[in-house]
Amino acid sequence: MLLKRITLFPIALLIGLSMMFVGCGTDSDSGSGTMTVEMADAPIDSADAVNVFIERVEVNRVGSSYGWVTLNEPQQEYDLLELTNGATTVIGSAELEAGTYPQIRLILSSDGHSVEIDGSIYDMKVPSGPQTGVKLNINAEIEEDIEYVLLLDFDASRSVVEAGQNNQNPYILKPVITATEKAITGNIEGTANPADAQPVVSAIAGSDTLASTIADTSDGYFKLIGLEEGTYDVLVHPRNDTYGEQTVTGVDVTVESTTDIGTVDVPQN
Repeated sequence: MLLKRITLFPIALLIGLSMMFVGCGTDSDSGSGTMTVEMADAPIDSADAVNVFIERVEVNRVGSSYGWVTLNEPQQEYDLLELTNGATTVIGSAELEAGTYPQIRLILSSDGHSVEIDGSIYDMKVPSGPQTGVKLNINAEIEEDIEYVLLLDFDASRSVVEAGQNNQNPYILKPVITATEKAITGNIEGTANPADAQPVVSAIAGSDTLASTIADTSDGYFKLIGLEEGTYDVLVHPRNDTYGEQTVTGVDVTVESTTDIGTVDVPQN
């Protein structure tokens, strides 16, 4: 009986329905590519650990009716201070419909974040984090059968903020994150001598610090990643007060390559 009822529909109506379904299906006709999101850290030299808890990683697409798309649900704590000297961790990777993705957002838990300073651990909360997430403009172009790698630099030194006197916890987490397409960036590496200087190493363009890391305390090796093509000054700032600063000027960075500036000797005070 159902088959007979369908065959009685007017031909014009069937054509109209077919056109409507074709129009609604445009969200899946353009092929797919992959987006991978890596996270690194610009460190804070006054802390021993900065732990953040990420619940979800989401993106949205221009022209899509689906809203935010989940790349991953880590439900995991990350110590940002382990992500230095070129170390990164993948926090999301998924196949996406080809197109332009203007934003990414990290959904952080309302609690579960902490900072360790001088052996003491302090809980941190994120103002409004669980409701809207941390949104970043990326304008990522996902192409068919191509992997797009996005590098998020979570700046611990600017994200851990001292709370007011009336706050229950002495520190709060206000995430400061920058996003770059990894394929259009380069790196700087070298060695700070002596390693006992325990320096923070930064790449500076003009008056802006665009990347920083802490040199390895055993051999002085450092690597600054995610730098756009250009010329930088590399500042080596010892945390050991018996040593002074040293700056290497005019360091050129090119796309998809690492510039080795060799050994940087820091003076003793």
